[in-house]
Amino acid sequence: MKTILAFGDSLTWGANPATGLRHPPQYRWPDVLEAELGGEAKVIAEGLGGRTTCYDDHTGPSCRNGAKALEVALASHMPLDLVIIMLGTNDLKPVHGGQAETAVSGMRRLAQIVEMFPYKPRIAQPRLLIVAPPPCVEGLSGKPAAGRRIAESERLAPLYETLAQDADCAFFDAGTVSKASPVDGVHLDAEETAKIGRALVAPVRAILC
Repeated sequence: MKTILAFGDSLTWGANPATGLRHPPQYRWPDVLEAELGGEAKVIAEGLGGRTTCYDDHTGPSCRNGAKALEVALASHMPLDLVIIMLGTNDLKPVHGGQAETAVSGMRRLAQIVEMFPYKPRIAQPRLLIVAPPPCVEGLSGKPAAGRRIAESERLAPLYETLAQDADCAFFDAGTVSKASPVDGVHLDAEETAKIGRALVAPVRAILC
């Protein structure tokens, strides 16, 4: 059986945009992916609300810096066959620069960490799949939550795709199958979250075969 690490933020954790609580497991995309793979792989869900690619954010109760947390996750769960990273939405907050380039720089750093981490054994380096999160939409307030800009969120997918090509890793655009909730313009309804898990089955199988 293969082992996959799903590393992300509240979209991976499964945050309900209406309540802020967590969707049931059967809707969270890492759980859906594991179920759809039918015993081919174990998917370890590592999602944290507010997590950025590589920027500190001390407004939450735990470390939100993805670059720091990724190293811990890789060490905790190796050996791994695949690492899926879906981050960037929180990098679009004004406090972190509010531009897509901020997320791309951070994602590049995460790709470097996956490539250079001292695995045991060293040859057990996992493959990497970069996933662009669904773009933001207008929320009930008329704009996405926390001051994010829709136009910048729409720039993530093409920039991530170019980064993936440069880093020689796989890429998937979750915005092609899922859309943010009009409640807050950022998070995903239960079924939209599940759609990502189902859509990732084919690309994950292609990577692991």
